[in-house]
Amino acid sequence: MPEPRIGLIVGREWSFPPAFIDAVKRRRAGVVAEYVSLDATPMGEEIPYTLIIDRISHEVGFYRTILKHAAIQGVTIVNNPFMWSADDKFIDATLAVRHGVAHPKTMVLPNKDYIPGISHTESLRNLAYPLDWKGVAEYIGFPCVLKDAHGGGWRDVYICQSMEELLASYNQSGLLTMVAQEFIAWEQYTRCMVLGREHVLVMPYDPRARKYIDDPNYLPKALHDRIAADALTLCRVLGYDMNTVEFAVKDGVPYAIDFMNPAPDMDINSLTPAYFEWVVEHMADMAIRLATLPPDAERPETAIPPLVAAVSAAPAVVPVPAPAAS
Repeated sequence: MPEPRIGLIVGREWSFPPAFIDAVKRRRAGVVAEYVSLDATPMGEEIPYTLIIDRISHEVGFYRTILKHAAIQGVTIVNNPFMWSADDKFIDATLAVRHGVAHPKTMVLPNKDYIPGISHTESLRNLAYPLDWKGVAEYIGFPCVLKDAHGGGWRDVYICQSMEELLASYNQSGLLTMVAQEFIAWEQYTRCMVLGREHVLVMPYDPRARKYIDDPNYLPKALHDRIAADALTLCRVLGYDMNTVEFAVKDGVPYAIDFMNPAPDMDINSLTPAYFEWVVEHMADMAIRLATLPPDAERPETAIPPLVAAVSAAPAVVPVPAPAAS
């Protein structure tokens, strides 16, 4: 049986990828870790990896398509490209409240603009018009946050103090689908790195300065433990093996603010060396564990959707050759 192979798909990262590959090598677990090399790919072609760690497909559509192709052939993908393609901040809000995790009040809004060919009177007949802005304001309150339902990296995020500011920001949103969200005037803030749906590193964080805080006594133990448990709950529901979950703490309640980060920042300069080392070592352990699972092993939580699992388990279909030309 060939040795398990871990493939890494990355963007402009310089610190995490080589450190991860070296950490896997140091363990001498009979597992190879390397950068994936991709080219034009025929349908049905096997992908020669047991596990692929995806750090960039949200920005490169070709990679996302290849990863879905690999997943239906039984390759384990971290993170699952099918869930990642479907994920958005409004779905996340619903998942949180359905699983007992505190979340700011959130509403999804119709787009401001649409692609050419969409007729407001014909294509959008199911859409109420005008939008009930009074109802939005009454439910969310002010100040509020307006942000892209599919965005990340603090792009297209607006803090709105009034209806006038909300409308002005919304009018700039163009083709984006936006969510309006209750603003939590936090007293403490944390970002949790969650790996393998079992390990959580709770890191004090200042979102204003975009930096981590070195303070081991930042949170009382009970609050720390609740945040870690809530972060695990969310990542297990989403099926993510690599994610960051942010919590804004107000009056002792941790509100899950943002947890659609399936390619979390793992740069040594932003994480700081201590947190970076924890991430590299736990990522290596997780990757080796997943890459060496028996083919028929079942996990406590399943990352692969039922449809994908069914396709993966189906026997390969041998194509019927075309009739020879006479």
